[in-house]
Order: sequence, then C-alpha cells, then structure tokens
Amino acid sequence: RNRKDITYQQGLLVQERATLARFVGLEDWQYGRVVKAEGVETNPSVSLAGESPQGLPTNNWIVQEGRGLNQEDMDFARDVIVLGSRVVDKLFPYSDPIGEHVKIDGKRYRVIGYFEAQGGFQGGHQDNFAAIPISTFFNKYGKQNRSIHIMVQSTGRETYENAMEQVRGILRVARKVFPGEEGDFSIFSNESLIEQWNELTFYVKVGMAFVSSIALVAAGVGIMMIMLVSVTERTREIGIRRAVGAKKKDILTQFIMEAIVLCEVGGVVGVVLGILGGNIAALAFEFPAVVPYDWAMIGLGVCSLIGIIFGTYPAWKASNLDPIESLRYE
Repeated sequence: RNRKDITYQQGLLVQERATLARFVGLEDWQYGRVVKAEGVETNPSVSLAGESPQGLPTNNWIVQEGRGLNQEDMDFARDVIVLGSRVVDKLFPYSDPIGEHVKIDGKRYRVIGYFEAQGGFQGGHQDNFAAIPISTFFNKYGKQNRSIHIMVQSTGRETYENAMEQVRGILRVARKVFPGEEGDFSIFSNESLIEQWNELTFYVKVGMAFVSSIALVAAGVGIMMIMLVSVTERTREIGIRRAVGAKKKDILTQFIMEAIVLCEVGGVVGVVLGILGGNIAALAFEFPAVVPYDWAMIGLGVCSLIGIIFGTYPAWKASNLDPIESLRYE
C-alpha cells in the first residue's frame, strides 16, 4: 500500500531486458465480477484478469478448447475472453461456449477459448475466473493508479537465481532505487511463499504441539494406570514365573513390551483414522489425497516411546515383587 505502483511501462522494460527469462507475463485484476450470458449469470465472485499473452504460461493456465490470447489481441485491444472452467460450467453447461458472447460490467466479449480445470485451493476455487487482453482491460478499467503484477519464468533451473537477480536489477534501475537502498517492491517466489506460509502457521503448529503434548501425557498416565492394575491382577502369575526361574529383567521386559503393544494398537487406530479423516477433508477441498508414510512411522515411533516411558514404572514394580508373597497373593 505504501509503495509506488509497478507500472505497465516497467513491466514492458522487464519483458525487453530480462534475457534469462523464458516468459514474462504482465497482469492486473478486478475481483467480484458478474459474468452474464443470455439469461444466465454467475455469482458476483468471478475474478477478471487482464493478461499479456505470456501471462498464460507463467500462470500455468492451459487452454483446453479454442485458443488463448495472442499478440494481435493485445495490439488491437480486442474484446475477446478466455473463461475458467467453473465459469463455463455455470454459463454454458450443455453447449460449446466458443464463439458465444458474455458481458462483464456492461462490456461484451467474444469467447475464444476456455482453460483446463485446476481445482480448489484453501477453500476457494482457482477456476472461477476469466482472462482478457491487458490492453482491453486498461481501456475498460483505466491504466492510471494501477499496480500490475510482473510474472517471470526462468529459462531453466540453472538460471533461476540469476534470472531473479537480473529482474531485481532491472526494476531497481527503472524505479530509481539507489545502491544501498532497500528495494521498493517485493519478489514472490516458491521459496518466499513457503516461508510466508510457515510464518503464518508457526503459532498454529506451536498450539497443536502443546495440545498434543497434553494429550500424550494424559494417554501415558492412562497407560501407566492400566499396567499397574494389570500388575496387581497378575501378581500370582508373576510369582509363578519367578518360581520357575524367570529373572527380574524378564518380568521387566515382558511388561514394557505389553505397554508398547498397548500403545501401538492405539497408534495404528489413530494413524488409520488420521489418514482417512485427512484425505476426506483434502477431497472436500479438492486437494490430492496422500498417505504420509513418514509421519505415520514417526507417530508409531512416538507411541512406542510413550509405552516405554509410562510402562517402565509398572514393569519395575512387577519385576521387584517378592516371589514368596506373590505366590500367596489371592
């Protein structure tokens, strides 16, 4: 909000000078639009993108039918549009949308294609959008006081860092940022988005770890009480085992193993329910279903650790029972 706008001219400069880029796309957005077509209209939730032709591959938008935006559409500011699959499903559920016309904010556009479905993300829907030439977008919504997005895709993994530095240098010169001064723009990459997500979820993770720790302690105490009851009920059995030659370490090992098995049974049930619940939620939000084998193994390992920690005292108590008194126990 407090930074100078990134202008369309600066975007064109990056397109011209970024030699390490495969694609440089320029875009701007209007949100909460209604798209109408012959008696049918969408909810006021469609995002309208003004795009340069190279904005399609940088956004990983793949045209399923028809065609995407090209340079002539840009040069002549044509009133053409490419629809997201969710908009197509709403407006043209039983017909081919290509060649048809739609209206957005009173302006009429000819449909030249539509994109492949991308699915949902964080409760939203990535297909609820449409794209028009950015020149047409500026004609309709104005060019002044707008800050565009510049989307850069490097020529390859090996040129990624250099391409980022090249673009940063081009923008610093274009925006007159002197050496030693902090840049007045932000660069978002896969790594920076992951870092931001981790920062946002850090306190959630801490809270979950705290709640989980309390649950683990409560479960461990429960395991210990169950094992203590088991020791009391099996006192005579322990005495018989000691009488026929079992050593203290044998009794200790037996009861610790029983505590571990008891924890692992609960752990397996928890892992199965966790995977089922997590994947049901993932499918509801249109994420791919996964089976986190590494975290399942970690979870079962923690269960074993809880069994050892909280099963040690009952096992020690069992191993130290007096054999004579144990045989007399009723």
